[in-house]
Amino acid sequence: MRKMSILVSLLAFCLAGSAQENTNKNKFRQLKQEFATPNVYRTASGAPGHEYWQQKADYKIQVSVDDEKQQIHGYETVTYHNQSPDPLDYLWVQLDQNVRAQDSNTPLVRSSRLDSKTDLWTLERISGTDFDGGFKIQEVTDAKGASLPYVINKTMMRIDLPTPLKPGSSVSFSVKWWYNVNERAKIGGRSGFEYFEKDDNYLYTIAQFYPRMAVYNEVEGWQNKQFLGDGEFTLPFGDFEVSITVPADHVVGATGVLQNKSAVLTSEQMNRLKKAETASEPVIVITQEEAEKAEKSRATKTKTWVYKADNVRDFAFVSSRKFIWDAMGVKFGDRTVLAMSYYPKEGNPLWEQYSTKAVAHTLRVYSKHTFDYPYPVAISVHTKNIGMEYPMICFNRGRPEEDGTYSESTKYGMISVIIHEVGHNFFPMIVNSDERQWTWMDEGLNSFLEYLAEKEWDVDFPTRSRGGDPYSIVDYMKMDKKFLTPIMTNSESLWNFGPNAYHKPTVALNILRETVMGRELFDYAFKEYAKRWMFKHPSPEDFFRTMEDASAVDLDWFWRGWFYTTDNVDIAIDKVSWYQASTTNPEVEKPLARERDGESHRSMTHIRNEDNRANTVVELDPATKDFYNSYDPYAVTAEDRAKYDEGLEGYNEEELAYLNNGHNFYQLDFKNIGGLVMPLILQFEFTDGSSQEIRIPAEIWRMDNSAVSKVFEFEKEVARITLDPYQETADVDMNNNYWPPCIQPTRFELFKEKDQDKKEPNPMQKAAKNNKQPKDDMARKAGE
Repeated sequence: MRKMSILVSLLAFCLAGSAQENTNKNKFRQLKQEFATPNVYRTASGAPGHEYWQQKADYKIQVSVDDEKQQIHGYETVTYHNQSPDPLDYLWVQLDQNVRAQDSNTPLVRSSRLDSKTDLWTLERISGTDFDGGFKIQEVTDAKGASLPYVINKTMMRIDLPTPLKPGSSVSFSVKWWYNVNERAKIGGRSGFEYFEKDDNYLYTIAQFYPRMAVYNEVEGWQNKQFLGDGEFTLPFGDFEVSITVPADHVVGATGVLQNKSAVLTSEQMNRLKKAETASEPVIVITQEEAEKAEKSRATKTKTWVYKADNVRDFAFVSSRKFIWDAMGVKFGDRTVLAMSYYPKEGNPLWEQYSTKAVAHTLRVYSKHTFDYPYPVAISVHTKNIGMEYPMICFNRGRPEEDGTYSESTKYGMISVIIHEVGHNFFPMIVNSDERQWTWMDEGLNSFLEYLAEKEWDVDFPTRSRGGDPYSIVDYMKMDKKFLTPIMTNSESLWNFGPNAYHKPTVALNILRETVMGRELFDYAFKEYAKRWMFKHPSPEDFFRTMEDASAVDLDWFWRGWFYTTDNVDIAIDKVSWYQASTTNPEVEKPLARERDGESHRSMTHIRNEDNRANTVVELDPATKDFYNSYDPYAVTAEDRAKYDEGLEGYNEEELAYLNNGHNFYQLDFKNIGGLVMPLILQFEFTDGSSQEIRIPAEIWRMDNSAVSKVFEFEKEVARITLDPYQETADVDMNNNYWPPCIQPTRFELFKEKDQDKKEPNPMQKAAKNNKQPKDDMARKAGE
């Protein structure tokens, strides 16, 4: 259509709202200063460069569990391969157990305060414990047995080499050590032991049990930041051979593949394990009956279990005489991975029913979104405490009541944590990011995939606080900013650790997948990142760049807002203006003008004065009336018709049709109050009951980050407009997302203090009571 001038008349409604001026720099400027410069090691596309390198550390370890003293004794030989271009004068080794040493900095740097009500746990954290934790290093020697000089600085040990380790060379050294194992229920920790008083037994979940090589790379040099308790671990890949000596009646599960089955398992147990490889349901390798029998034994002899694991960054193991063990095979092409679970009877019936199936499900879903799970086994181990992950093995909570019943939250919490911890095999055990520096790169990416896996387990899966639904992060995002830190903050310096490192990245990635990029582009790019960096050490820039490189979507604005700032999403419909094109026909326009002006002038004063019309001077004295008392400005005159007919000659048929189509134009003015630019998702509901959805990319904000306007044309008349109708952008204030305004209700409960010592029965227990069924029968039926 050629250019033309069309008179427009403002028909009615304007909605004004409040907004704040956004004075930040342009939010669409490229991330240049924030990113490391691409080089031969890491490219601008986000892929490893043609000269990318990484170090390798191989371990041979002999370790024993003292079940009487709850101690670990170990001896290791480490062969360190310098594959860097740099000569190394010394090596840095991590001593993470020293976080519990008497001279640890961790309790010193933890702030504390008292109030009128303080529990014992808080007091113990303030006062400290007399637990004698930390490694007791007995010797450090070279390959010939000669002593090597070393310096221990809290959780780091520097080994000084007699001559520099040249590029392409290797060096071997040995360390002998022991330490007291912490009781997780009392002292906490990612690993340790649980004591079962009823049968006087211990369940050991052992990790960070050996001095471990720190990472050396071109990004950080030596990653030798102190371990203060939050920033977890970054480690080089290597091959492990670990011999674990335990009481003869213990069962040991570990990273890697068991090398001496015939020495530690019965023939029946080996047959069951072989059967599990092709089973579609978990096969019991060690039964509950066998485990309960072992609980009563006290072996005086020992057994040594030997495990090997290739190309892993860490090693962990579990040991107890209480273990039930089940397994099933998961096929990946011509490979079979064994999904397995170890758990005491206290974990049943939940663990026998769900654990191994949850492991298998996790491997399938994560592999679909990344790469086929490459390791031979994946193990879930039941503990009472928090979950924790290691290559091929993880420790997970989720314990039923003693009567075998459980709450819904216990069940789904258990499945959820198993998915999460098994999922860590992918991030960071294989895609080996630096957890000491960036918690979000493993916890955030993993929590995102956990969310996808939970929804593939059950569409109605009740997600935990770190779920991916955008509305779930709103309360955190709108907190006072003095309590917030950007996602791109060092792991040991995060405020609100969980929401920042787990929840916010999860929501951000889900918004990218569902709203910004779309599933097809996102899934391809995410998988490309995983494949590029499997068995390597990626940085945040590698992730950001790969997501853009593989999708052709410029996401710098998104990374900047969600990862580098504490801004939130609060976009308001600030004003709505309704227009229609004027037909210029006086027969149409003047009646409309009469109706519009009459409505606009109908104030309360006008209404009440109408009641007094008969008493006015003009009504009482006809002599006061003149031409204007009977003049009707809205009457159509012959002059009006002639002028209209003359004006029509300037329009062609197409323009005339447009003038008379009766379309409605709505100008929407938006304000960016929260600071984060986001797509505009709009739902228009019309007076005839129909609706239409329009999605506008975030780039509409590129010329003005604080305010934009957009005009929409419809044949129908709009009755309601909703911004972000599906709550998919984490908008923190939905009250300003409607036209006409619509205030969202918030429900409240009348507070009544509860008896903290009184424990409510779970629904299974209530049902058993109401139906007069034995509780253990309810649990059995639930399992069926």
